[in-house]
Amino acid sequence: MEKIQYKLEVFEGPMDLLLHLISKHKLNIYDIPIFELVEQYTDYVRQMQQADMDVASEFIEMAARLIYIKTVSLLPVYEEAKQLKEELTGELLEYRDCKLMAQKLAQQAKGMDYFWRQPMELPADNTYRRVHEGEELLDAYINAVGRGKRKLPPPIEAFQVIVSKKIVSVSSRIVSIYRKLLKKGKTIFSEFFEGATSRSQLVATFLAMLELVKANRVTLSDDNAVVTLNRKKRGTNESQTDAQHA
Repeated sequence: MEKIQYKLEVFEGPMDLLLHLISKHKLNIYDIPIFELVEQYTDYVRQMQQADMDVASEFIEMAARLIYIKTVSLLPVYEEAKQLKEELTGELLEYRDCKLMAQKLAQQAKGMDYFWRQPMELPADNTYRRVHEGEELLDAYINAVGRGKRKLPPPIEAFQVIVSKKIVSVSSRIVSIYRKLLKKGKTIFSEFFEGATSRSQLVATFLAMLELVKANRVTLSDDNAVVTLNRKKRGTNESQTDAQHA
């Protein structure tokens, strides 16, 4: 397939660009050769960026969508690719029909006389009077669910904020609290949360304190302001554990 050599044009959106490429290279819109279309589309978007044109995010999103369809087409089981191609074809046909109808309406409007008058106030009536059959509601629901499935998987960058955060374990905070109490005997409750650098550390500290109270290893004062280590009679294993923590 020949490379794009024409002067860069401005398109209303990615669908407009796809229809242009399909028409220019005489591709079958009902059976789009996705590999050729991806190459042409990404090449054009790249030229737009090199020409310092304002490339809208929807063009980049469509490029990612086409590349994803191309990727799943290479898999041994390509039912998903077939479905995605059918959805893209349906959207292109709808866009093409709307564009043709808009052109016809524009032609009909040429030479027509226009009349205008001062705006007049009309009483607002927002009552919804249409009655829907059950099958119509079911079709609307299915269509809405289908549109949700068209969304591509989120980019890797969307998970970086989650993955990059350090997760603090409750057990590590239990050890930290216990060691501090072994040295001081009692400590102000709020001191255990001082210096926390993340929400994960705050939550882990709180849960660790609950576990220690539940196990009767520490006692909170009546106003929950002071934490005291319980040094009552305990078994040999607990004493050994305290020694190890210390």
